[in-house]
Amino acid sequence: MNPDLAALLDRFAGARVAVLGDLVADEFVSGETDRISREAPVLIVRYESAELKPGCAANAVANLCALGAQVQAIGLVGDDEIGRRLRALLRDQGADDSAVFALPGPTATKTRVLAGGKNTRRQQIVRIDRDGPGPPGPQLLPKLLKALAQAAARCDAILVSDYGLGLLCPPLVEALRTLAVQGRVICVDARYGLAKYRGVTLVKPNEVELEQAVGRPIGDDPAALEEAGRELLKTLRAQSLLVTRGRNGMALLRPGAPTALVPVHGSQDAVDVTGAGDTVMAANTLAIAAGADPVQAMRLANVAGGLKIGKAGTATVSLAELRAELKKRPVAQPTLAVRPVQRAGRR
Repeated sequence: MNPDLAALLDRFAGARVAVLGDLVADEFVSGETDRISREAPVLIVRYESAELKPGCAANAVANLCALGAQVQAIGLVGDDEIGRRLRALLRDQGADDSAVFALPGPTATKTRVLAGGKNTRRQQIVRIDRDGPGPPGPQLLPKLLKALAQAAARCDAILVSDYGLGLLCPPLVEALRTLAVQGRVICVDARYGLAKYRGVTLVKPNEVELEQAVGRPIGDDPAALEEAGRELLKTLRAQSLLVTRGRNGMALLRPGAPTALVPVHGSQDAVDVTGAGDTVMAANTLAIAAGADPVQAMRLANVAGGLKIGKAGTATVSLAELRAELKKRPVAQPTLAVRPVQRAGRR
């Protein structure tokens, strides 16, 4: 079953991927709640446990490692305890963190408080975000540019994870565009400012990010999705545009080719979508690095995303899990959305 995709998995272990992006710590604080505070109309949460996981670009690193890739992480953390723990987590996963630089101050952290009654599943009730390092200064920027150049020379692909926290400053973006012109594989997942990544290999917006990029709503209109995707693809001059659509699956747009659509893999009932985009991006980039064509990469990424949303919190999908899923059920082939041909009026 799925022989072409299964064969790609055999090449994952030899692929080398660099991740340049916003390294964030995802902290999950769990507790039990059974009453309202007398001080204010808020829940009282009795602390049970806390867990720290790699988030954002760090989550992409962790997912790549879980899929068997050799990974170089490039980014910034604070010189605090959370930053040290985050780097240790990446090393434990097998990533090279020699290009992760610590700056004075805190590490970017998203703290999610999960609460519930006795014998019930804990659900997120609030998220607290702490800012981390800002844009790199004149002393640090040359180190990041050097690390990027060295990684590009020895890696099969570069994954860019831009959450808008400041790392991806104009000089780094310009360096990425130069590498793309030189033929390097650059795959970009950016929450804001997609247009600045012109000329890269692949850009992966979700539908909301696509709407923001073109400045108009898409809704559930396939024609609107097609029009917006083609507009952004033309603006970016990218080789492909992968649009993640939640319960509606994914759409792959390429110049000169019909749009390829796949439904969501597996159950449409998500347990938790936290970090699913990072999992999809990691699987897609690694597949390309291993020699997949864009359609194969999308299909594999769709499977990885379907497995991730069945897990609570920030989580990875392993190579073994992906391999087992490919043996369990067929992976959907894409349907092609062919635009109607404009015919000249009869004389």
